[in-house]
Amino acid sequence: MASLASEVQQTGMSTFERYLTLWVALCIVAGIGLGHLLPGAFAAIAAAEVARVNLVVAVLIWLMIIPMLLKIDFGSLGSVRQHWRGVGVTLFINWAVKPFSMAALGAFFIGWLFADLLPAGQGPSYIAGLILLAAAPCTAMVFVWSNLCDGEPAYTLSQVALNDVLMVFLFAPLVSLLLGVAAITVPWDTLLISVALYIVVPVVVAQIVRRAVLASGGNGALDRVLARLGSVSLLALLATLVLLFGFQGEQILAQPAVIALLAVPILIQVYLNAGLAYWLSRRFGVAWCVAAPAALIGASNFFELAVAAAISLFGLNSGAALATVVGVLVEVPVMLSVVSIVKRTRGWYESGAHA
Repeated sequence: MASLASEVQQTGMSTFERYLTLWVALCIVAGIGLGHLLPGAFAAIAAAEVARVNLVVAVLIWLMIIPMLLKIDFGSLGSVRQHWRGVGVTLFINWAVKPFSMAALGAFFIGWLFADLLPAGQGPSYIAGLILLAAAPCTAMVFVWSNLCDGEPAYTLSQVALNDVLMVFLFAPLVSLLLGVAAITVPWDTLLISVALYIVVPVVVAQIVRRAVLASGGNGALDRVLARLGSVSLLALLATLVLLFGFQGEQILAQPAVIALLAVPILIQVYLNAGLAYWLSRRFGVAWCVAAPAALIGASNFFELAVAAAISLFGLNSGAALATVVGVLVEVPVMLSVVSIVKRTRGWYESGAHA
């Protein structure tokens, strides 16, 4: 992630944005420390939820993704058809590769290599949590990652919307297959509320604001609004990071070795799936502005749904629930590193991409 600073400097970002990696590291430390020192305050914030979707985090995510959604002209969404190869690559990674690769990595690392280092009898539960984490592609944070790497916003929105539809039909069968469970209890309230909060509401708000700004001052006014909101988006990202690590501060301090071991297959699967999506996009001649978010969408996870499903199926204090929480903890720093990688390799990508 250290190279992220040099990348953003080259794109003319502010000093604050230039040292985003440093701020992320500080927020992780601050979140863990505050979660340990002020458990009551974080418990109160964590309790502000509906169907295990935290409303405070939802507001912060709105602040993160609405600036990107403001860039989208819905009249141009039809142009996404020219990026059908990118859509195909991402669908392949999300639904045919990621859940199965995570199951294999979980079995290898948690079921065999690290088995003697983990609490006895918890291996199957940890593996189940990892599978739940990988079975649902990310809904909200992908907008942030795509924005940071200058991804095509119309493609990103279309791909996320398509994944949301497919999740309704594929999440339960995939999890049932990989866990060997006859019937999976899908937390439909969490799934539907998450889609409404993280997609429908921000899209509606962004389009209302976009039309109002364009009507009052044209494209120049819109550019000024986007410039002002850029720092707000990053501040919301950092605040979200403090909250997420604060919520789990006690878990981290109580079980650091277990969390570190569970993070290994998660980290490998993120880089594996991001790399495969990026390579396939290059192989099939996908434009870089689509390939970059395709790699990010292919690698990231819908952790709200995963945590809710793990709690519903295995219980709040289960190994499965802990494994999904580890996915939450590594999401932001790891995805920032993927952003850095795709930006640094743009020259290599475009030198070899061919239709």
